[in-house]
Amino acid sequence: MIYSINGERCTSSSRLLVQDTIKEDFEAALVERVNKIKVGHPLDPATEVGPLVTREHFDKVTGYFDIARADGATIAAGGGRMGEEGFFVKPTLFTDATNDMRCAREEIFGPVLSVVRAPDYGDAVRMINEHEYGNGVAIFTRDGDAARDFADCIEVGMVGVNVPIPVPVAYHSFGGWKRSLFGDHSIYGPEGVHFYTRLKTVTTRWPAGIKSGAQFTFPTL
Repeated sequence: MIYSINGERCTSSSRLLVQDTIKEDFEAALVERVNKIKVGHPLDPATEVGPLVTREHFDKVTGYFDIARADGATIAAGGGRMGEEGFFVKPTLFTDATNDMRCAREEIFGPVLSVVRAPDYGDAVRMINEHEYGNGVAIFTRDGDAARDFADCIEVGMVGVNVPIPVPVAYHSFGGWKRSLFGDHSIYGPEGVHFYTRLKTVTTRWPAGIKSGAQFTFPTL
């Protein structure tokens, strides 16, 4: 789900918080999987990642490779273009990233994932809540208490529990919090009625003694 549609959508995960105790083993397995992702023509059924949409976006995404290195992150997989033609980028994995690095704080909208170490559950929640964006987040756990606490405490508009992309079905509202929300209402679900409705308020008063009948006054140009 991280690399699907080349990471070019708002619901593609771009930052992964991993607990200290499993970080080494988890990253090794993740690097192995990322290196197996097939990059190719989008009409090929075997293709998992295709080209980016424009030259400008290709330059933006690949520009983060130098930014990440300069900030101290490690490119554990990918980190370059694929082939000599087209806007193909190797699925990329940044490790040794910290929460204040640009690769972990900014939405790259490409096949790029930053792995950030979280000492414990409390630190992971704090890092998420301190972020300026709040579109979607997911927790993977077998602990029901942790899942309930996460759903209650997290300051993000869409939350998944063991669901990689926490986008609800269409009859629920879709949208984030903080800088991930524009306006006052979501555009899907019940709130969509308000989003697409132009309200008119008419205030009237009928004092006693008004004569019956109708008098019309029309505006003039």
